[in-house]
Amino acid sequence: MTVQYTNRKSKTYYLHEGKTKTGKPKYHFSMKKEGKLVKKIPDGYEIYEHPTNAQVFLRKEQPRIITDIERHLIDKCLKKINTSGRYIFDVKLKVITIFESDQDIDELKEMISSIFAPGFKDKKSAIDFAVNSAINYSPVIRFTLDNKVKRTFIAERYCFLGSIDDWIYIDGPDSLNNLLKKYSKHLGKESFFDL
Repeated sequence: MTVQYTNRKSKTYYLHEGKTKTGKPKYHFSMKKEGKLVKKIPDGYEIYEHPTNAQVFLRKEQPRIITDIERHLIDKCLKKINTSGRYIFDVKLKVITIFESDQDIDELKEMISSIFAPGFKDKKSAIDFAVNSAINYSPVIRFTLDNKVKRTFIAERYCFLGSIDDWIYIDGPDSLNNLLKKYSKHLGKESFFDL
């Protein structure tokens, strides 16, 4: 059995091994089944799916600084958001970043609702597959762990003004729970840009 990974766009990738100029092993994912395929993930590595475009990489294992409870809190909060956008999150070391779909999901579903993709038993599955294949994500808000003992975070939102295009401070330090309650209600709304 070879290492394979199916991303959120339902594309399957296979892990390949190559060599660097100095003869050390190097790894990459490809949708091709040909070549030197890897049978297990090398020790000290993990599969990573990039949140913006679902590209798949093999990277060195990251230390788990953000707790499972904090990850669950973010996941639970994002599932409650009722807008025409979709939200995912990514954790890198001490930073939790929330990404919003670049497309309006309701409009996208409406646009492709007349398509019935072959191989699907029902129209809903075909629409969900097409939507998942089409959407990309952009970062909108992030929470950076400020104090490991107190578990307080700093909140920043992404500024999309052409002259800035960078993260700007909005609040904290405070608990992740308090920051989520205060700012998740603005995701997907015009009020977000007033933060």
